[in-house]
Parts: sequence; structure tokens; C-alpha cells
Amino acid sequence: MEDVLTVFKASQLCSVSAKTIINWIESGHIKAYKTVGGHRRINRSDLEFFMKKQGIPIPAQEADSLKRKILVVDDDPIIVETIVQALEEDEFDYEVISASDGFEAGLQINHFAPHLLILDIMMPDIKGYEVCKKIKKNPDTANTKIIVLSAYLDEGKFKKMKQYGADACFSKPFPLPQLKEEVARLLELR
Repeated sequence: MEDVLTVFKASQLCSVSAKTIINWIESGHIKAYKTVGGHRRINRSDLEFFMKKQGIPIPAQEADSLKRKILVVDDDPIIVETIVQALEEDEFDYEVISASDGFEAGLQINHFAPHLLILDIMMPDIKGYEVCKKIKKNPDTANTKIIVLSAYLDEGKFKKMKQYGADACFSKPFPLPQLKEEVARLLELR
């Protein structure tokens, strides 16, 4: 499924008429915007949220493309395994991959195109501030949510990370249930 949908495509996925989709948009049930030409467009995530909320089944061929993609970047394999396992077992059926260094992370951000990045900013080859700035300044990745992890940051440095584009910050050791809740919140699943 594309990231931005026409009213017609949304109507096909919901098995309703295009007029029904327009009515749902106008009544505020589905978020949408209008193009310069006046055509309505719906972000895939907004339609998915609406479909789940209303109990509308997502067509089987579309289900895999609706999975939220998460990239976990940390040089500590135990932390990576813990986070990946917790997220893969989560009710939202995320697609999770990991990277152990900055180079691999850069490749995966471009290739995998994650919806959310969980980033340890205290790795030898990563400058957390720079990573956040680059991701948020690039139009292709600007909507990627970023959760920063670090054992060495205080509240002042966390505020600085947020100024550079981090959406949330956690100190290590972090509470796994809170991390999972924040992931779901940032991906608009809760």
C-alpha cells in the first residue's frame, strides 16, 4: 500500500464507496488533506488507525506493508536482543531490524526506511546530535520518529537532544514497558 492514498484506493481497502470515505473525512473520522488541485489524500497510517479502531479488516495482501518498521541501533548485543525481542512479541506486530554501528545504521535508514529509530547515541562512531539533525532535515526521513537511549545523559542533555529532533529520550537501564508504550504512542497506535 502506498504511503498516501486517494479516496478511491481508501474506499477499495475499506470495501465502501468513495462517497462514504468522503463523508468519514468530512465528519472528522479519518484525517485527510487536500492537494493544490483540491483532491483529498489520506496518509496510510491515518487510514490504518481508522480501520483498526472501527474493526475494519485490513486486506491480507496489504497487511505486511502496514507493519510499522523499527530500526534499533546499539553496539551492545544484549540490549539490541532485549529490545528487538520485546518489540517483535508486541501486540502490534512490528517489523524490527537492528544495526550495531553508525555505518550500518545509515544504510538501513535508507534501505529499510523505518517509521521509528531507537538509537543509542553513545556509540564510538555515532554523534547522536548529528544523526537526529540529519534525519529530521532530510525530506525523505523527516517523519521518522526517534527514541534516544543513553547511560550518560542528564536532563539538560536530553532537552538538547529533543531540540535536535529526538522525539523521546530514555536513560539506560530503561524500563522496557515504558519504552514499548512510547513506541506505540509515537507510531500513533495508542
